[in-house]
Amino acid sequence: MSGVRWRRIASQIGRSVTVWAVATLTMLVLAGILPDFRLRSADGDSATDIAVTAALGAGAFGLLSALVWPLLVRLLLLVPALVLGLLVFFLNGALLLVALRLNPIERGTAAWETAMVVAAVMSAVASATGAALAVRDDAAYRRRLYRLADRRRRSAPPVPATPGTVFLQLDGVGHDVLLHAVDRGLMPTVARWLGTDDAGLPHSHRLTPWRTDWSSQTGASQLGILHGSNHDVPAFRWYEKDRQEVMVCNRPSSAVELQQRAVRYAGHPGLLADDGASRGNLFSGGADEQALVLSIAARRRSRENRSRSGYFAYFSDPANAVRTALSFAAEVVREIGQSTRARWTGQLPRVSRGGLYPFIRAFATVVERDVVVSAVMGDLLAGRTSVYADLVAYDEVAHHSGPASRDAEKVLRRLDRSLALIEHVAAHAPRPYRIVVLSDHGQSPGETFRSRYGLTLGDLVRAGCGLPVPRHARRTHSGAEARAAVRAALRRPVEEGTEQHRPTRASEPVVLASGNLGLVSFPDVPHRMTKEEIDARHPALLPTLAHHPGIGFLLVRSERHGGVVLGAHGAEVPLDELDDDPGPLAAFGPGAADVVRRTHSFPHTADIMVNSFHDPADGEVLAFEEQIGSHGGLGGAQSRPFLLSPVALSAPVAEGEELAGAEQVHHVLRRWLEESDEARLPADPHRERAA
Repeated sequence: MSGVRWRRIASQIGRSVTVWAVATLTMLVLAGILPDFRLRSADGDSATDIAVTAALGAGAFGLLSALVWPLLVRLLLLVPALVLGLLVFFLNGALLLVALRLNPIERGTAAWETAMVVAAVMSAVASATGAALAVRDDAAYRRRLYRLADRRRRSAPPVPATPGTVFLQLDGVGHDVLLHAVDRGLMPTVARWLGTDDAGLPHSHRLTPWRTDWSSQTGASQLGILHGSNHDVPAFRWYEKDRQEVMVCNRPSSAVELQQRAVRYAGHPGLLADDGASRGNLFSGGADEQALVLSIAARRRSRENRSRSGYFAYFSDPANAVRTALSFAAEVVREIGQSTRARWTGQLPRVSRGGLYPFIRAFATVVERDVVVSAVMGDLLAGRTSVYADLVAYDEVAHHSGPASRDAEKVLRRLDRSLALIEHVAAHAPRPYRIVVLSDHGQSPGETFRSRYGLTLGDLVRAGCGLPVPRHARRTHSGAEARAAVRAALRRPVEEGTEQHRPTRASEPVVLASGNLGLVSFPDVPHRMTKEEIDARHPALLPTLAHHPGIGFLLVRSERHGGVVLGAHGAEVPLDELDDDPGPLAAFGPGAADVVRRTHSFPHTADIMVNSFHDPADGEVLAFEEQIGSHGGLGGAQSRPFLLSPVALSAPVAEGEELAGAEQVHHVLRRWLEESDEARLPADPHRERAA
């Protein structure tokens, strides 16, 4: 046996003994300060007996954690991750009680709630000690990350010498938000890549903005990026008349259908089909390895369907599980404190953040982040060719706190630390890696449509159709204007509650919201209605919507022009004339006409597409959902995400050209994968030995 191997074994033994000793001391301290936890009998023991009891208890707990915990987690793979995180304390406490009962010298005792606290503290201390000892030894640190990330990758085939590529999606982080965070020192890792920090190093990455489609949301963007087609995705949610079903991008059954459509339309399985991994995404991208991927969540679990196996890779280590559970609880408390401060200080705009939201936020910002980052680490150390991972933390917080809020800025700091960790692991991977960071959309600030006008888009549509609306909406100024529009269109005085031409219940419209994009469909009409048909049926509806100050423009089909954009003051511009006369689209900037025309061509575009008002001066929009940071339509920063790519890769587009649409981003990423496959670098003997 070589001297290097002997030193490695001795180093591992030394670290194990040190961790054991620290765990023993931790148990002794906890036994001294917790009244319901003791390591001695009622009549007392000598200090030596107590120390030996603590050492044996700590050793037994460590062995049980290493041997039994992975089996428990594997048995609980069918349990949702949120529930599994909450079970961590209970299971860890049970292991501690078993360890105390196995002690041959003295059977210590602890109350259930105390056992959970002791187990959590010991796991966290042991993990921190092991990590601190391993940091000084790069090889040991790399091996530890390797084990924590994914134990199954040991059977992976030999790793090629060509560079791999990691695509990290920072969900909802707009181009300008990223630049602002870099300028304020919130994201030092990104600043170093761009060469804007104080180190004076040349930049390793270039930053490129790109423009989303009209539907500026994760479903449309990620489907286009991963599968090369987001054709017929008009919004985050929409009604399909032929199927008589509401499609929702983050619903598992809808995600499956959308992915299948994209594969058929694009003619290939996806960006990650060649030895790729998909982590935390809505869609698989054709990857063989998947974790937390929504489009496979609705299918029966099998060897090909491993969405929840990503939990095992992370939670199989009890220290990971405890650390995530503690962070989860801290995030819930943090959100409650932040929302309480927003109410007390009268912060505006503001939306409700009660109910389950604190737990949803904690899952997105802690559990999902930890599991996805751990899975990416495993992919890097396994040498996978391509990885695409979505980190949703910022998007979730910005919806409720605002894109530029202090709450959202703190999330950006933590995301930057995740990028730094992945970069560090990539440096120890068995092959070189190129890290590409991108976003799927941005977010636009602004109060909600309901808070400004006192009624929802659905209320306004019902009023325009002559249908009864809720009492709170009837009392608002907007509600009174809507009723006046109905009376004017019908050319008769119509008293409240006695409207004429009232449709039957079967013909009531379906009104859906996707950020500041609204969709109105009439389910009893099998085809997409024209403006002429809508006017004949509900003469007040289109004028009511188009003239409302909270509405920017409407898109409807036209028998005469094919399609028209409607706006205030009687504006009506055919789609083929928008380049010369943008009309209501002028406030939404270049490219608006192109994305509106493209959406008009989709088979499942709604009868009426409604985009909210947009103020170019401050970038604000009015969300039809209860969000003060929104995306889904046109207007402001939501349509301007970013692409941060290594300078070793070719430029996304030629100088002076614009990167427009998620499908074009897909072609750029595919080109980069081809470039990496052709860049056969000489093998690194250090990497080969590390693998």
